[in-house]
Amino acid sequence: MPLQGIFCFLCCRQGFSLLGREYGEKEEEESFEMRNKSELARNGMGPLDVTLSQPTRTVNGMNSLSEVPEEMRSLITEKGKMGLEEDPELVVKGWLYQNVHGGWIRQRRYWFILTQDSLDYYSSQEKGARRLGTLVLTGLCSVIWPDKQTYKETGYWSIVVYGRKHCYRLYTKHFNEAVHWACTIQKVIDSKAPVETPTQLLMRDIEENKSNPEVVEHIYEHNPILKYTQSPLYAPLLPFPYGSLEHTHHNGKGYTTVRDEAVKVFNSLQQLEAARDPVPLIQGVLQTCLDLSPLRDEVYCQLVKQSSGCPAPDTPAHLRYWQLLTCMSCTFLPGPAVLSYLRFHLKRVQSQYPDTEMDRYAAFISEALDKTRRRECVPSWEEIQVLMGRREMLCTVHYPGPGSCQVPISSHTTADEVVERMSEQLGLLGSRNTFALFEQGAHRERPIAGGTIVADVLTRFENLSAKEPDSDSQWRLCFKLYCLLDADGISTDSIEYLFLFEQCHEMMVRGQLPASEEDLQALAALRLQSLNGDFSTHSPCPPLDELFPGHVVEARVLLALKAPPAPPATVPAAPPPPPPPGCPQRFPGSLLTGALWSHTAAAAHKQKVERDQRLRGRLKEEGAAVMGAIVERWKGLVGYSRQDSMAAYLAIFRQWSGFGCTLYEVDFYISSTGSFSQKLWLGVAAKAVSLYKQGEAEALESFPYGQICSYGVSDSNTFKISAQDRDLLFETSKQMEIMQLMNAYFSATHQQQQQQGGAAETDSGLRLPPALLELPSHPV
Repeated sequence: MPLQGIFCFLCCRQGFSLLGREYGEKEEEESFEMRNKSELARNGMGPLDVTLSQPTRTVNGMNSLSEVPEEMRSLITEKGKMGLEEDPELVVKGWLYQNVHGGWIRQRRYWFILTQDSLDYYSSQEKGARRLGTLVLTGLCSVIWPDKQTYKETGYWSIVVYGRKHCYRLYTKHFNEAVHWACTIQKVIDSKAPVETPTQLLMRDIEENKSNPEVVEHIYEHNPILKYTQSPLYAPLLPFPYGSLEHTHHNGKGYTTVRDEAVKVFNSLQQLEAARDPVPLIQGVLQTCLDLSPLRDEVYCQLVKQSSGCPAPDTPAHLRYWQLLTCMSCTFLPGPAVLSYLRFHLKRVQSQYPDTEMDRYAAFISEALDKTRRRECVPSWEEIQVLMGRREMLCTVHYPGPGSCQVPISSHTTADEVVERMSEQLGLLGSRNTFALFEQGAHRERPIAGGTIVADVLTRFENLSAKEPDSDSQWRLCFKLYCLLDADGISTDSIEYLFLFEQCHEMMVRGQLPASEEDLQALAALRLQSLNGDFSTHSPCPPLDELFPGHVVEARVLLALKAPPAPPATVPAAPPPPPPPGCPQRFPGSLLTGALWSHTAAAAHKQKVERDQRLRGRLKEEGAAVMGAIVERWKGLVGYSRQDSMAAYLAIFRQWSGFGCTLYEVDFYISSTGSFSQKLWLGVAAKAVSLYKQGEAEALESFPYGQICSYGVSDSNTFKISAQDRDLLFETSKQMEIMQLMNAYFSATHQQQQQQGGAAETDSGLRLPPALLELPSHPV
């Protein structure tokens, strides 16, 4: 190692002892802003002298405290010897209340002076007044601006200034004055040079000397803060602003300041070594990093520290740090500086420990960092287990009918990638129609956006099951037809034909097929024939709600049931004669009235129970009658094969003009002001968007895509389509699904045009302008 390089490196580390109290592993709490009286007296300084110093970097990147000018070594020089005098660095001054109490307690106000270095307050504004407190302002201080809630509670506008050890809560009766103070203090804080911790300076030294292994190893050898420790951490490795999280949306989760949370996380990391089951601890650390994004770089630095220079490497206890680092690398990406430091650390470990578990973890993490994107959820229990073993997960994907496939996925696999793998396994890559992955529950389903990470969806399923363990709703992934672009081109002996048949039946059972009751019974009979073949008394028969729309049976029962006759009016009995004079009344009148009211309420409740029982009985009877009619039709289908039954089923379905569209229930605003609306179906198909009155087969109005100028989400529950100089407003909770499906139709149509030679116009007159091709969804 060159002598000059070693000399410069040793000079670089001189200044770190000055910040050891703030960022090292042993913190002396007695001074950062002001030293205690005994220490200052020994140093020959006044009781309020402040000497806040930190190393600076010269042109060649080295630190030397001796080269720092005297005026740069202290933020406030011998301020304790000054009374209240004219300070040339004065910024603003004025009266403020420091604490506001309700009731009869008299309010105390103080004279505050803001300078370029500190916020001081005095007993009065007179010259020579006693200074009562000082808050040194650095780049890590923070200001909370005035809020209405405090004003409503106290009658004062407040600002909060956070320092390392002090927190000033200041109050004034005037809003403009509070804003002026907050703005001015924030400007002073912003003018301060960024604070760098020893870890940051060492990271920079390593980055600058990474081509010189001798210098790098010397840095690691002489700086314990970079290496494994069993001692607690008293301050974060990276700089964090002083302040509280009480004004953020995370205050309900029990978090304190980010600095305190960083120290708590390091304690959790050390507990990993002895934990019998590390998964809960790992999930807890990941959840904290998800909630508090500034902590992610800090946790990466802590893990690099704990996985460097361990006295017992490659042991199960030490590998826990590598397992958490693996989960972190598959969940969050660090910032550029920490990412570069992490990559260098991984290469260094691989060169020092080849053919070990650490080497294999480092290789896995390096590959993961190239693929990781922003995650919506922390990994599930199953995902953490497979990541600890550096394996892939097996994901079960269902498709229409009883079938399913096992698809291997990683923490980076997207829904589009699963769709491509499923299409390849099922031989659907040549189809002109498009497919998508769906979240499917007992009562609803929704498509998954192509860029969604599938592991996040599985984590959501796990969380739902944990919240509702007794629920019968089982969420699962389902692979289905999404955009039906060419229904006629589907071969009758292909699995795609089965998809079309099953999804049409799902629409019919949900009541989204406007057809007569005879046609619905015929469809149910064809469904039974396709499932079981010819009728037999031993054939299993699914329940009615899997064959026939339930709302049709309910409508028949409600029409058949007559309203129960009104109970006869009761003539109130004549009041009893008054008791003879001198004879006390046996029962008070209020007691008799209460008893009569209780009897009436009980009778009404009894009538309601009887009415519900009657309704359930009629529903059961009507259901049995409908099932009997379906079975009779099934008996007449003797000889129909499965393919014949499916073809006859779809032939009835094709008679509807909306065949192939996806229906969404919407509230259509008839007037532009939204004062009157009507419940309709919005049908999104390959060539047009149509409006249907629920239960009617013919569309009220259709809008070919060539006539649509723009579409998109107008607000949280409104979807807007602009077509033919008209603005159509729809209130729906599925506005994102509608926009996603319309985007898919535009994209698929444009792709097919390019494959056919770039035709500018489709058969339906759909002409896609260049802006619409690039961004098929136009937010309104």
